[in-house]
Amino acid sequence: MKMANVELGGGGGASPFNEGPQLYAGRTKIYPKEAHGRFRTTKWIVMAVTLGIYYLLPWIRWDRGPYLPDQAVLIDLPARRFYFFFLEIWPQEFYYITGLLVLAALALFLITSVAGRVWCGYTCPQTVWTDLMIAVERFWQGDRNARLRLDKHPWSFETIWRKGATHLTWLAIAVATGGAWVFYFADAPTLANQLVTFSAPTAAYFFIGLFTVSTYVLGGIAREQVCVYMCPWPRIQGAMFDRDSLLISYRAWRGEPHGPHKAGQSWEGRGDCVDCRQCVAVCPAGIDIRDGAQLECIQCALCIDACDEIMDKVGRPRGLIAYDTIRNLDAGAEDAEPLRLLRPRVLLYAGAIALVSIIMIVALVLRPVLEVNVLHDRNPLFVKLSDGGVRNGYEVKLLNKQYVPRAFKIGVSGLTGASVQMVGHEGGVVPVPPDQLQAVKLYITLDKAGVRALPEQATPFQLVVTDIATGASTEHDATFQGPPKQEARR
Repeated sequence: MKMANVELGGGGGASPFNEGPQLYAGRTKIYPKEAHGRFRTTKWIVMAVTLGIYYLLPWIRWDRGPYLPDQAVLIDLPARRFYFFFLEIWPQEFYYITGLLVLAALALFLITSVAGRVWCGYTCPQTVWTDLMIAVERFWQGDRNARLRLDKHPWSFETIWRKGATHLTWLAIAVATGGAWVFYFADAPTLANQLVTFSAPTAAYFFIGLFTVSTYVLGGIAREQVCVYMCPWPRIQGAMFDRDSLLISYRAWRGEPHGPHKAGQSWEGRGDCVDCRQCVAVCPAGIDIRDGAQLECIQCALCIDACDEIMDKVGRPRGLIAYDTIRNLDAGAEDAEPLRLLRPRVLLYAGAIALVSIIMIVALVLRPVLEVNVLHDRNPLFVKLSDGGVRNGYEVKLLNKQYVPRAFKIGVSGLTGASVQMVGHEGGVVPVPPDQLQAVKLYITLDKAGVRALPEQATPFQLVVTDIATGASTEHDATFQGPPKQEARR
């Protein structure tokens, strides 16, 4: 965006009713031409894969047994669970999500340092949906020249129906986008039936509407302006580049001086660039790659396809626009160097990714299938019985992370002469449903002799929780509170 020239000085101000100078230039609509080539084909494949994953993933089933949902990917907010195929994440295990976000950020840094804004050009949701919206526009209105003519033509029946069909299709895509999003938060088949029968929760309709509007506006209307003015990544990614990063570049040492070329003319004394501006015509941001690195460039490589096609037609070698490094662009053809992948920053990012991955894998392997939490009663800390004994109360929470019901016994280790009483559980057996939390009220009592034998007023010991079926046990540290030692001896 260029700032218009504004004169500053004395004299009477311009009337607000007269057209004066504008502070900012208005948006110039971009009409990207369809490109053909290996990078355009790659973008079609990436679009199909990413959109397929987004729209179809909630419908994939994953058998977790009779007690748990069978949706492969589900964010179950009422149950406070996140299911991802074989992995189940509880609220207290949110550090796994943090680890995944850290890995995603480091992977983005690594890819950017090696090959520039590949994420922006191929897999960013804004790029994918904008590409889809442009394809729809091209289907109904034609390629670049046809769309230019249609916008310059006075309103007619053809203009209305072509533009109307375009916007209706955009809205249909936007509704499908919002609908797919809410399916991640509830059982997809059940919610789909509720949506069509208008019995779904109000929140579902609200978020479908929200995503419909945002997808329609950002992907269909705003397009490249989101990348240029709203997204912070173009301003950050410059710190990830160095002189050996592969960036989409115009090789000026080969293309200059540029100019039109007619068949039969000699190529002596001039560059290979024939000034066809096809690189500009296919660019979704409308920039000229020959001007060098620019904020608007998302490194989609469509200009490479367009330029290679022209080079084939004029009989010149491909690669006038290509992935290249700043080091080689400065050196020219004669002093070009091989790509240096193993650089300090690349090794740093790769090492960090490996470290975080190892930590997460170890945490998953050592992840307990039973979590025990013990909370000592605060008021009173202990109760002195009539026979001279002392009783402590505890709330024990057992979290069963397996997909089958389990039963446990609770015992004591390190507290001689202690007796255990559980409220509401006959026989001392605590059943815990699959994937559920069970709270138990527990009393531990020491007789008078046991109280006298306590080494200190607050005596540490271990609660031992044993799985009756397997015999596996889990210990949890706790503290038994008694009276002061002088009082205990009396």
